[in-house]
Amino acid sequence: MAAPSASNRKPWHFIIITEREILNQLAEAHQHAKMLNEAPLCISVCGDPNVSRFWVQDCSAATENLLLAITAIGLGAVWCGVHPRPERVNEISKILGINAPIVPLNLIAIGHPAEEKEPRTQYDESRIHREKW
Repeated sequence: MAAPSASNRKPWHFIIITEREILNQLAEAHQHAKMLNEAPLCISVCGDPNVSRFWVQDCSAATENLLLAITAIGLGAVWCGVHPRPERVNEISKILGINAPIVPLNLIAIGHPAEEKEPRTQYDESRIHREKW
């Protein structure tokens, strides 16, 4: 919740999921979240569009903070996008009991990494522009 938000509106809400039955339902509902069948924890970052028209950006900043904190304590995490896919939003909302106007932005699967990977960079000099395009 230390993430910046437009006009400090803080449109985020967080759902912590640890119940195995719900984790498995989420894994079934989201084709790219199958790791939830094994993960012990999931956090769904949700936003309130009525609070801020920049809720997606604000909740994305909060999500990045979560991912950094998770990595800092030696765990692994995967960001599984939900919004803006209506079918995903509807199914995940149903499973988690989310009512409008709240919208689930993502599911963050959290657990112990299955493998150790070397640190890497994705720096690409061609994407850096100075002064003008």
